[in-house]
Formats: sequence, structure tokens, C-alpha cells
Amino acid sequence: MTRLIPAGTFDAPRGSLEGAGPWFLDEAAARPIIKRAAARSTDIVIDYEHQTLLSEQNGEPAPASGWIDRGSLEGREDGLYGRVDWKARAKAAIDADEYRYLSPVFPYDPKTGTVLDLLHVGLTNNPAIDTAIPALAAARMGSGAYDPTHEEDTVDREELIKLLGLAADATDEQITAAINGLIKAKADADQAIAAAKDESAQAVAAAKAGAKPDMSQYVPRAVYVEAQQQIAALSAGSSAAELDKLIEDGLKDGRIPGQATADWLKPQGIAACKAYLKGATPIAALRGSQTEGRKPTEEQEQGQGDDLSEAELAACKATGVAPADYRKSNPKQPKE
Repeated sequence: MTRLIPAGTFDAPRGSLEGAGPWFLDEAAARPIIKRAAARSTDIVIDYEHQTLLSEQNGEPAPASGWIDRGSLEGREDGLYGRVDWKARAKAAIDADEYRYLSPVFPYDPKTGTVLDLLHVGLTNNPAIDTAIPALAAARMGSGAYDPTHEEDTVDREELIKLLGLAADATDEQITAAINGLIKAKADADQAIAAAKDESAQAVAAAKAGAKPDMSQYVPRAVYVEAQQQIAALSAGSSAAELDKLIEDGLKDGRIPGQATADWLKPQGIAACKAYLKGATPIAALRGSQTEGRKPTEEQEQGQGDDLSEAELAACKATGVAPADYRKSNPKQPKE
């Protein structure tokens, strides 16, 4: 931030183009100036040697040495401040100490001398107001050099430390390192942006020249659709096979009690079948054949025990009792 108009009562020891002071500015008087500046549609120009005022007289152009952000004006105890965007030519001149002062142009109350507005500012070596540029750091940062011990910069040292996020007792070396780090980061960012713009421009130029894309990186849409269909078919087939295996295993170990349950489960899908099997308890009597592949006993071959029901056979198997012995102990009841 650069001080544009000093606070308190001040005059023009070197004379001025219009009026002779003394003038006055405090924080209360600065508030309407800040409000008016924010309402402007353009930023506030800083010219060379007040050429904006003299242009009609001498017919010369009035180029900007910098621009004051109209929304950045701020009233402080020692004056009115604003953020300045110095142009390259002005930066070089300030760094070379070819220009040193700012001279604001403002209307004022003829009775009290109170400053009413800020119209524009001149970069000059013969200012109407005897005040130097207090924030040359803004210009020096553009050229990569900054000296925190500079007499004109020490006014805002405390604020600068806060903005840089440093400790209150930061040394000059730490301040310099932090600012130079910001300068380098900005330079790197500008370089990256420039490279990106150049690459984009080259791509646009190539497109306009009719450059064709690398077709080895693409496939015809029909081939892509066909591949998608094949993948879908393979996935469906794999899912069907997995479902059939789940049902088959469930029937074998008794978690699925019969074909009716299997026929009901199959349309439900793999997820439902897995959930059912996970909570189902195997039924021993339903696991494969009742004899588990063994040859019939002598009694069974003689017809003993071959009239047992499935439930009775399951009971025999669970207790280890031979079917024939079970039948002897539990004669078959005649039908009424």
C-alpha cells in the first residue's frame, strides 16, 4: 500500500498548479473519498509530471506510470493509502531513482482546506506536497530487489510483518527472505502461465492448420460397442454359472431342502441366493442318498427296514440304529 495524501494539515512548499493550501485530511474526511473512489467505473491514474492536466495545453499524450486500484483506498492515522500497480517503465525509473515523489490532484473546501476527493496523481520530482513515495517496496518487488532497512519503508514495517505471516520480532533478513520468496513464486507462476498460453496457442494453431489427431489412441465406435456387449454377455454367463453352482451346493448339503426352494431362489439372483445360504442350516437327512453310497445290509436285502419313511430313516441314521432293528422295535402299524 502506498500513501497518496498525508494526514493532518499540510501545504505546498514548492508551490502547486492550482491553489496554495494549507489543506487538511483526517480519517473522517477520508471516508467519503474512499466511498466515491469505490463507486468509480475506472481506476485512478498516476501519470508523469501531471501530464493529465497539461495535455490540452501542450498536446502531448498522458501515459500512465501506474494505476491505483479504486477499491483499495484506505484511511489511516497518517494519511490516505491505496494499492498501486506500477507499469514497467515507471518501475525502472523508480528503481533507478529517476523519480521519487507522488503529487496528488484533489478538490478541497476553500474555507477549511479539507480534501474532498482524489482525482489523479502525478509521478514527479517537483511535487506540490512535500512527501516522498512511502512504499517503494511495491515497485522494487517487481524487479526482484527489496531493502527492509530503507528509511521510507520502515513506516509500515509492523504491517508488512503481519502480511508476511512472520513473528512480531522478525529480523530484516527474515523479512527480505519472505518477500524474495514471494517474488520468486510470482515469477514462477508468471512463467508457468506464459508457457501454458504458448502451448495452448500452438495447439490452436495446429488445429487451424488441419493437424489430425493420433488415431492409434482411438477405436471405431462400432468396435467399442461390440466389446461392451461381449463383456456384458460374459459377465451374465459367469453370473448364471455361479448361481447354478450355489444352488447345486445348497441342494447337496441340505441348506436348500428341495427343488421347489431351488426353483424359487434362482430368479432372485446371486445376492439373494448367497444371503439365503448364509443363514440356512444344513439338514443332515437331506444330504445325498440315505445310505451315502453304501451297499444295503443283509436285512435290507431281505426286505427288512425297506418300508421305513424318510423321517424314520433319518432317525435311524442320527441314533446309529439299524433300520431292521428299528422296525422290530417299532412294528409297522396296519392301515385301518
